[in-house]
This record gives sequence, C-alpha cells and structure tokens, in this order.
Amino acid sequence: MLQGIRILEVEGLGPAPFAAMTLADLGAEVICVHRPGAPPTPGMPERSLLDRGKRSITLDLKAPADAEVFLKLAATADGLVEGFRPGVMERLGLGPAECHAVNPGLVYGRMTGWGQDSPLAQTAGHDLNYISLSGALWYASNPGDAPLTPATLVGDIGGGAMYLVAGMLAGLLKARASGEGCVVDAAIYDGSAHMMNLLMSIRQAGHFGVTRGANLLDGPHWSRTYACADGGHISVQCLEPKFYALFLDKLGLAEDPAFQLQFDRAQWPVLTARLAGLFAAQPRDHWATLFDGSDACVAPVLNPEEAMAHPMNARGTWAAPDGVLQAAPAPRFSGQPEWEPPQIPERGQHGQDILAELGLR
Repeated sequence: MLQGIRILEVEGLGPAPFAAMTLADLGAEVICVHRPGAPPTPGMPERSLLDRGKRSITLDLKAPADAEVFLKLAATADGLVEGFRPGVMERLGLGPAECHAVNPGLVYGRMTGWGQDSPLAQTAGHDLNYISLSGALWYASNPGDAPLTPATLVGDIGGGAMYLVAGMLAGLLKARASGEGCVVDAAIYDGSAHMMNLLMSIRQAGHFGVTRGANLLDGPHWSRTYACADGGHISVQCLEPKFYALFLDKLGLAEDPAFQLQFDRAQWPVLTARLAGLFAAQPRDHWATLFDGSDACVAPVLNPEEAMAHPMNARGTWAAPDGVLQAAPAPRFSGQPEWEPPQIPERGQHGQDILAELGLR
C-alpha cells in the first residue's frame, strides 16, 4: 500500500521502531540507521523483529562524516522517524530545520512520551508514567486492585506508535499534495488520552464517572475476567441485554431473579462473587467449550502461543518463522498478496548498498 514511500528511521526505543515497522509492514521502504554497538534497549535482541522488512545501515550520528551521510539519506526520504528526547536531534545538527533544508517535503516524525513542548518534555518516563498522567490508566483493573494494563500496549504502542503512524500518513498525504513537509509531534501522553474518547462519550451519557468499579464497563459482573479451576481465566463482556440473556441461559441462570436486573449497580458485587464461585468450579477449557460459537460474548484468556494454536488463527494472525513468535500486519487490504514474515536484517547489513546508492562508494 505504501510502495514508493521511503522512510528514514533513527534507531531508538520501542514506540518509534514499532511505528517504522508498521510503515514497513504497509509496504514502505524503511531504512533504519542503527547505532554502532549493541541495541540501545535493555533486554532487546541483537536482531529485533521490530526491524522486519527494513534495510539497515550503521552510522555514528555524532561523527560529522556519518551525520553528512544521514542528511544525504534524508534528502531522498519521504518521511523520517525518531524517538529521542526533545532537542537531541537538534544538538546533532539533524533536526527538522537541517533536514528540511535538504528536503522541504520531508515529513519529520517525532515520538516522545511528553511531547516536544510541555512542562515534562525533558523528563524521563515510561509507558505507565505517561498513561498515569493522561488519565488512561485510571480505569484499568478490577475494583480494589492497583491499576495495571498490559505492558506497552496502551501507552507505547496504542497512544504512541500508532498515533505516530497516523500522523506520518496524514503528513505524507499533505506533502504529496503541497510539496511541503511538516513535523509530526506524537506524544504518548496525548495519544493515550485521545483513546479515551469512547469512554468519554459513555461518560457524556452519564454512565462513566470517576469511581473505579462503578461504571458501565469496569464494574459489572458481566464485564470482567474470572479465575477458573485450573488457574486459567475466562473473559465475559455481554453488554447488550440479548447477549446477557444468552449468557445466563448457558449458565442455567435464566430463571434466577437475582440476575434479572442487569444494570442494577447495587447488585454487581454480589453477582460478581456468585459468578466467581461458579467459574472457579471448572477448568478454563470447560467454559470455553460451553460458550464456543455462541453470542454470549465469553472467551478464554489465551497466551500468545495458545492464540497461535487456536482455530481463529486460520487468519494467519500469529506466526513463528525461525522460532520468532510474531503477529502479522493489520489491517488487511483487498488485492494484496498474502503476508509472509520478511527478513530481520543484521545491524548494518545493507550499509554498503545504501552508500553506493548515494554515490558514496
């Protein structure tokens, strides 16, 4: 879908490489400028699947000769992705001003936690910190438990990388039409707050206040996960009354008067406790089989390996080429070939070829 688009990526932490991977998944040519030495993020592999489908060149951007190569690459690119703290690229002499001087149509994408200009712009932070201050962490977890979200998903990826991708695509469209580039200021703080607007629409109707566990989706017995006899978990979220009725019927509770008032907040804790005892009496797969194929809106909580083995993976969403478990690109487009996991490059693997393309070898 993005064939003919060239993106220049500066190696950085999770959200920016994820955004560049997504652009590569969509067909863009992504050249990752890896720094000399080991990966910058603790715990990351030497060859990260976030680099799949990219080309790699190793440059020391603090070295004037390599910085000049970077600017030559920027002159050939449609977009650029970097994820440093504000001011780092400027101090390297590779900020928007320098890059736009050699390429006025460049879309310069910047990924940070707090934004390019904010009271915390120069302060360190991570996923949980950004979504804590944005409000996005507030409703996470069950009442009485400390707020907790799946690592990186709400902040780094949802509020960060995906908003950078959206910003890059919008900027690329504008640049194609006008010839003028722009700077995309993608802040995890902003994006994670923006993702709450569906909840804010429910709040607008009076169904989502600030008290955790007393709202339409974070308190009911029909909107949570339950522990099962084998230590597994089952998820339940039958919001619509017709689906709730199916849920009760499957459990043999259709005639139980206590469960008839689905939206009676006063009953939610009591009914939650009853369902907790019920689900704890059988293993996860018993409940998965009971509800399989029904509209009761119940599903087992699977780990990634189990997800890959589940019949839903007929879509090929999960794959493990060479033992590297990874998910396929999303969304999907008509008329496009079936996805096959692309190569993960060695650091600097394409350096000589890229320099030759620039006329430097």
